[in-house]
Amino acid sequence: MTTFAGSMGGTSGRTGNGASNGAGHAPAHDARPTIKHAVPLAGAANPGNTASVTTPGSFALKADIGGPLMFASPDTPGMPKASTKTAWDFLPAGWSVVNLGEVTIDTSDAAFTNQSNPHDTALNTSFGGGKFISPREFKAYIAGCVSRDWRGEVKSSHPHVPAKLVSAGGVGCANCLGETHDFVEFNLATGRRVRVIYPKNFQPRTQLEHARLGIITPQMQRVAQREPHLSPAQVRDEIGAGRMVIPANINHLSHSLDSMCIGRASKTKVNANMGASPISSGTHEEVEKLKWAEKHGADTVMDLSTGGNLDECRAAILQNSCVPIGTVPIYSMIIGKKIEQLDWPTIEASLHHQAKQGVDYFTIHAGVRKAHLKYVKNRLIGIVSRGGSLLAKWMLVHNDENIMYTRWDDICHILREYDVTFSIGDGLRPGGMADATDDAQLSELETLGELTERAWRFGVQVMIEGPGHVPFDQIEYNAKIQRKLCHGAPFYVLGPLVTDMFPGYDHITSCIGATSMAYHGAAMLCYVTPKEHLGLPKKDDVKQGCIAYKIAAHAADVALGIPGTRDRDDELTKARAALNWEKHFELSFDPDTARAYHDEDLDVDTDFCAMCGHDWCSVRISKEIQEFASGKADGFERVGTNGKLGAPVKSAALTPEQQAILEKRGVLSPDEIHKLAAKTKQAVATASERATQATADTKDKLSCHSDYVDADTAQRLQEEKLGKGVLVQLDVRPALGIAKEDRVV
Repeated sequence: MTTFAGSMGGTSGRTGNGASNGAGHAPAHDARPTIKHAVPLAGAANPGNTASVTTPGSFALKADIGGPLMFASPDTPGMPKASTKTAWDFLPAGWSVVNLGEVTIDTSDAAFTNQSNPHDTALNTSFGGGKFISPREFKAYIAGCVSRDWRGEVKSSHPHVPAKLVSAGGVGCANCLGETHDFVEFNLATGRRVRVIYPKNFQPRTQLEHARLGIITPQMQRVAQREPHLSPAQVRDEIGAGRMVIPANINHLSHSLDSMCIGRASKTKVNANMGASPISSGTHEEVEKLKWAEKHGADTVMDLSTGGNLDECRAAILQNSCVPIGTVPIYSMIIGKKIEQLDWPTIEASLHHQAKQGVDYFTIHAGVRKAHLKYVKNRLIGIVSRGGSLLAKWMLVHNDENIMYTRWDDICHILREYDVTFSIGDGLRPGGMADATDDAQLSELETLGELTERAWRFGVQVMIEGPGHVPFDQIEYNAKIQRKLCHGAPFYVLGPLVTDMFPGYDHITSCIGATSMAYHGAAMLCYVTPKEHLGLPKKDDVKQGCIAYKIAAHAADVALGIPGTRDRDDELTKARAALNWEKHFELSFDPDTARAYHDEDLDVDTDFCAMCGHDWCSVRISKEIQEFASGKADGFERVGTNGKLGAPVKSAALTPEQQAILEKRGVLSPDEIHKLAAKTKQAVATASERATQATADTKDKLSCHSDYVDADTAQRLQEEKLGKGVLVQLDVRPALGIAKEDRVV
């Protein structure tokens, strides 16, 4: 094991800060900064739980769970301030809330305790979401779905919530309100007690209505398991404030839906779009893409089918999905007819039908007003939303206001019946950077704020859709003006793309903007695939879009300081530092791709990879320096052949999926890929032994196809495969004061 030989922290020759050390020489330093630099910490927690890390942590604001900021970035000067209003300010007629003052929270009550996820696995690609479970598998853990401090008596009409909720301690002054009203009392997670007065005989139906009455539904409890930084009461309170939604149609809960949430107090979510078109794909292909999206981390899926058997495709997706499903109902409303024929009976029937099927959230483009259309006239690319353009044509043909706007209250009644969440559509979103943040977009956003307030009065959950093409410098403003106008309702954003000139790569141009948008306030990101603007995404496009957006969402969560979000990154870093390749890949988001790319060049797990080779491997050098912690974390040592720590070891044969990844890349020949997928047990220690043991078609097989090979042989065979000139041999040990005979312990 190499040591510093006394050089670390030595002060020999140092003459003081800024002074010469003689003969005109430059001042000597001990390699430390001359001053302690003040980093701009703003109160956020460190997003990782690893002890003794050197990073100062997140530069975001201190978490404000229960307040208007939730997890938030510091405001650039001139940014709109968060709204002080919430869904509590937009209650139905006959409701009121009384603040009963501050209280001490009983932290022994499960309602106020952060929950671990018993279904979580460290290797799951959903970053702590764990494996999906059905509602039938979930066991509620809060007795009666209320906290110990809750007082009242409520009858629920939700089929997946206990029908009758009664407090053990009685209901208090039940007769004080006469024959017209009832009340409940409960403690908010922020330490404030409230009394909610509501009309007698009211039965809550939606998650929002239950939250307003202090009830912690089984769906909220499941969300708290999947968001371990939040207690069940915090989930309830965020839903009650309108800053969080649980898209969970009462009928979809009868299938395989695993309840999740969308809100800036939770981790950033990712939506994947799919659906058949009139010229491409069908039901089987879309169900296959659904499962592919779930595997690669999609938190929700939207079925945007405009062709084929829409009803059959939607039903199949709902029957097979573990994640919430959203639709744009107007697509099915106009199949076989012209948009100008759209009327209320058609809208009403279609909404009821899709809600009965189990759709969890509807995109309704009710914010496009007739008065807004004049602002679109000079746009470079007009209206790019399908729903927005269809309704614009309807308004012009009928010379009338948007029927979705005028019938909004009726639509709210329908969505409440099934607890379908609104995803209020941005029909005037910009389709190019030149149209971003213009009068059309912002005028519509004001209307979306109005529609949010009206939906909340009906007890319906709401999230707001956001723009798709925004210059990078305008992203923060777009996020924070939505937070102000829509009172913190979850922001669901497509991208945004930050440049328009890279078709074929728009999953990259957009996930750059998506990272920034989530950091500044978006709660869910709608993915963009490489096929955006070009055609219907295929299975691999879905994978590429999901992964790009999981990167964006996760990066934003770490930046915001959401507790625990950096833990898996830290674990992977420990594995990488220890050169423990197998653990490195297991902790990665997409282990198949990581392993396939590694084994494409050198399928031996040893103390270097094909990028640097042995002598140039900085990670190996850091690991060999005794005073460095790098590579020495407990439990991360690579275990080689016969249990020897640090010894090289042959990697496993490629899986079919890994083979497909390499076949698509086209770097290796089919024969080389076949060899990687069909490794033998013969040892390959020397060239003569290989020549003796190998058949004609296996003479050139590398050390990666043996059970054990020493590091020198692995290095030599890597040179043979890549070419001698590719690896520049440089022994850096003398320059580092490392004896050549030193070895990693």
